Amino acid sequence: MKMGIVLAFSGGLDTSFCIPYLREKYAQPIVTATVDTGASPDEALLSSRSHQLGAIKHYQIDARKSLYQDYLKYLIMGNVLRGGVYPLCVGAERVIQAQEVVKIAKKIDADAIAHGSTGAGNDQVRFDSVVQLMADDLQLITPIRDHGLTRQYTTQFLLDRGFEVSQKTTSYSINEGLWGTTIGGEETLGTIQPLPDDAYPNSVPPSEAPEKGAQLLIQYDEGLPVALNNQALPPVELITQLASIGGAHGIGRNLHIGDTILGLKGRIGFEAPAPMILITSHRELEKLVLTKWQRYHKDQLSDFYGMLLHEGQFFDPVMRDIESLMISSQQFVTGSVRIQLYKGNIQVLGCESPYSMFDTGVATYGEETALWDGADARSFCKLSGLQAYLAHKAQSKP
Repeated sequence: MKMGIVLAFSGGLDTSFCIPYLREKYAQPIVTATVDTGASPDEALLSSRSHQLGAIKHYQIDARKSLYQDYLKYLIMGNVLRGGVYPLCVGAERVIQAQEVVKIAKKIDADAIAHGSTGAGNDQVRFDSVVQLMADDLQLITPIRDHGLTRQYTTQFLLDRGFEVSQKTTSYSINEGLWGTTIGGEETLGTIQPLPDDAYPNSVPPSEAPEKGAQLLIQYDEGLPVALNNQALPPVELITQLASIGGAHGIGRNLHIGDTILGLKGRIGFEAPAPMILITSHRELEKLVLTKWQRYHKDQLSDFYGMLLHEGQFFDPVMRDIESLMISSQQFVTGSVRIQLYKGNIQVLGCESPYSMFDTGVATYGEETALWDGADARSFCKLSGLQAYLAHKAQSKP
């Protein structure tokens, strides 16, 4: 006999609403599952909230290591920033959260999975694609999407039943994770208003950051960060430390306008100190050790990879193909990068690598070289412009 409904539960407004709503509508036991992807939620508090709202059991899964190993490391290798701005704070999280919720549903032999996504956002696609792939025999219930419910409605629903609702939860939708925090609110419904400083939960405004700033040394091995200031750290801890340090200096605050999966334009605020520090430093190290064609083609595929991940297509086999290229490209991306953090800005001060292509024994840019002489250079310049010369000559005929 199957057992009830497993709800992907964050403890926020929408998923809190879902517990009493699902109990009333389906008259089935509700089991909640929270997947920790970096927010480090208080398990006791979430479990208590879940039971208070009417769930019979609560599961909490720490997926941070899996998130890094299966997803985030490729975003670092690829320097992935959607629209050149946004470090995909949420896309990977939703995929792994859906995977873990499916595992719980199968473990307890549930007959349905529920999530609190709306019908206008990206998360519904990410959740649904995983459920379809891994558990197409289970019913998928999405009350907020199916009935077009507003945050005002879900707030009132909970209040009418005697449940407390945080005012900030109603005003701003905040998703905290290992790869950054996204913030949605009234301001992000339009395109001109900035978020107020107090909407960013984990960083100081750049104007209030320390006057002294901070210097960091980040060590990479085969394209991935392995140490901070000469101290070897596991990936999750290294990212967590960078988030804390960067947040204290106002790093990583921004707003992003982009194309949603459904074809709309969307806007989101975010604070992501660790991704911005790592991508900025990693990209500079690549410039030192990769050829221009390696960087060019990897950049094109990395952008495509980020788009597919954002759009819930992580399980398309092409993603494994691109990951293989990324891994190959990072074989010699080993070295150290020194950066300066100052009032919201990241400056690369320098980098070094045992595989550096910056070889002063061969040539000094703009000054002298041991590999060719002036006559060679003159001939190269003539041949380099030959195609343009021939085209101009042919197209200038009367």
